[in-house]
Amino acid sequence: MTAEAPAVWRELGRSGAIERCSGPDSARALGELLTDLDSRYPVGVVLSVCVQIASVIPLLRTLAPGDGGAADVFDAALSGKAMVALAATDEAAAGSDLMDLGTRIRQETGGPRLDGGKRWITNALWADHLLVLARSRETRHFTSFAWVLLPAGRAVVRPGAEALFTGAGIGDIDFTDVRLDANHVVGRPGRAMAEFVRAMAGERLAGGLWARALCRRVLRQTYRRLRERPGGTGVLWDNAAVRDRFARCLVASSALDAEVAAASAGPLRPASAMLLKVRCADTVELVLSGCVDLLGAESFQDGGLAWLRAETAMFGIAGGASGALLQGIAQHADDLLTEVVT
Repeated sequence: MTAEAPAVWRELGRSGAIERCSGPDSARALGELLTDLDSRYPVGVVLSVCVQIASVIPLLRTLAPGDGGAADVFDAALSGKAMVALAATDEAAAGSDLMDLGTRIRQETGGPRLDGGKRWITNALWADHLLVLARSRETRHFTSFAWVLLPAGRAVVRPGAEALFTGAGIGDIDFTDVRLDANHVVGRPGRAMAEFVRAMAGERLAGGLWARALCRRVLRQTYRRLRERPGGTGVLWDNAAVRDRFARCLVASSALDAEVAAASAGPLRPASAMLLKVRCADTVELVLSGCVDLLGAESFQDGGLAWLRAETAMFGIAGGASGALLQGIAQHADDLLTEVVT
């Protein structure tokens, strides 16, 4: 299991890229960074950076004021000196059903305790600190959650994926009767879930920027190979059916480009963020599947496009499964149709 991601994170901190790409109005800088990373590193390394810049850093920026411990972790993460894993997906509930998560803070005589588990957590294996979304009250309500920020050594971490997502440090985290210090519960009471949802909008924009870069890269590579590989009396690109299939990939990629540009231009509302997330998943699947088919057997070489297609299926799962998001989009139908008409 490669530990390349921590070295990349440290370098981004030294260069100021983390701060430059994680603040307000940073979409252009973040897009340029993700394009560069996508061209040089495996999917897992880009995922490691993307989650921290798009979600962890903004959350820590919200939690840091008035909290010395969170402020110290924020400064260390911003400078690349510390990695923080966002532990939200819960072992006791479906990834898209955070309201039923089972990781909870228990108030005991000797102080608060954390119980539960998180699964498929990016950067779990590299993290110096864990930012944990936990239940603080039993009531099933938006305000029944809190943030716990604690050293990673307080929990038991196990590798969660070793073949795919090399470099992402994905792991499962076990919190069994973990004693919490008074300063480990951070942020304003009852605000954790709202802050998490707001952070997801930023992560979905980052996902769009990354998906755009990835699709462009794959299409350029495929186009070059189609113009090089012999086919019939010429090259594969001479075949009208090949050009038609490739053009459909270009159409989908161009539609994603337009949606990402619109999302980057201003505040991203929840419904628009969901639309972008589903668009990313659909476009990446269409483009990768199309290019795998066009290149045939060579796609199945070690590290080939078929492998990349398997990894990028996470665009339809991580940060909210497409099926669950479609339900949310349907609930916004009136507003979305009004926007289209006007």
